[in-house]
This record gives sequence, C-alpha cells and structure tokens, in this order.
Amino acid sequence: DTHELGEFEMKALNTTWDLFLPKPFKDGGKPDNGWEITGLKSAVQVQGTLNDPSDKDQGWSVEIAMPWKSLERLRHVQTAPTEGEQWRINFSRVEWQIEVVDGEVVKKPKTPEFNWVWSPQGVIDMHRPEMWGLLLFTKGEGEVGVNDPSRPARQFLQEVYYAQRDWNKAHGKWAKSLQELGVTTDEKNLSDIELRATDEGYECSATLKKQRWSIKQDGKFSMSGN
Repeated sequence: DTHELGEFEMKALNTTWDLFLPKPFKDGGKPDNGWEITGLKSAVQVQGTLNDPSDKDQGWSVEIAMPWKSLERLRHVQTAPTEGEQWRINFSRVEWQIEVVDGEVVKKPKTPEFNWVWSPQGVIDMHRPEMWGLLLFTKGEGEVGVNDPSRPARQFLQEVYYAQRDWNKAHGKWAKSLQELGVTTDEKNLSDIELRATDEGYECSATLKKQRWSIKQDGKFSMSGN
C-alpha cells in the first residue's frame, strides 16, 4: 500500500542503521529511528583495504540475515512469506567523490553524491515505494517470472495522485474532477473510475476485473474484492 516502510543501511565497516517510516517523507512521514531489526546478523568481506590510498581495492560484499519476526511491523505477521508472496523492495548504493589529502582519503568538498539503484525511480528519492521492484518468494527452481496484475490500476491511480499534488500546489486545493487534472486512461480493463472529495482530501478509485483499487491524498493504496 506504499506505507509502513523499513529502511536498512550499512557500510564496509559493518556499521548498520535501520529506520521505520509510517509513510514516505513526501507525504509527511516522520521517521522512527528507534525501530530495531532485532536479531539482525551481518558480515562484510572487503576485497582490499579500508581508507588506504596506497593500494587498489577491488570491492566489498555483504551477507545479511533478518529474522521474519523482526519485520512484523512492516508485514503485520511474524511468519516467513508464503509461496508466491511478493514484496516491494529496492537496493541503493551511494558513492561519493573522493580525493587524497596528506595521505588520507577524504570527500571532495561541494560535490554531489552518485546514487546507484536496482529499480530506478526517476528522481533522487529512495522513498518512492510505488517505483520499487518486485521480490517474489518461491521454493521453485530455475528462472521464475514476476507478474504484477494490479499494475494497470496502480499506474493510473499514481498518475492521478501526482497530478493532484501539482494541482494542489498551484491552486491550494484539490481538483474535483479528472477533467480538471487532464488525466485520462486508455486501459480497457479499468472501469467505474471515481474521484470524490473526503474530509481529509480526496479518494480516487477504479475497478480492475473484480478488484476495487483506491488511492488517497497521502498516496496510500487500498484494495477490496478478490
């Protein structure tokens, strides 16, 4: 539903940091730095040396184990994923420009970082879960395709969501119709499209086959039906 995000970071020193977000920063989410992945195990292997400019390093790799129970706040269950379960997930590596000063490796001042990601988001913001890739859990062997049958509904509703953000920024209120937003869709499988005002803001809904998908002003998705 794009809310209740977990973030985990680590570096080559095997220093770790975790964070819980009730919703993305762009939607007013306030981070909970007190969240801990209890029982976390991590290890690092460095192919070279750390902060030693006298040699040439090859890289570094990590191995991480997280107990399913520790992720309960994200999934609301303590058990392992079921066969075929899918998660939204992304991976990122931040690279800084460096230089050697007096024999020490330091960041170059006034230079931006480079962000390498597994699933591109189109903006420098890792907290866009609607743009993350899909992780499929299966006991099957060999190559397995990952399918997102909800994609037509999600893509359309996300378009409405971002159009509403722009409209609100320009007019100080939410649009009352898709015509005002200039949002249309050629997706033949979508039906019963509705945009309505709510006490909090708005809700836009569309039916995809037997499922009713909705999005609100805070970007949260919901689904009813089979």
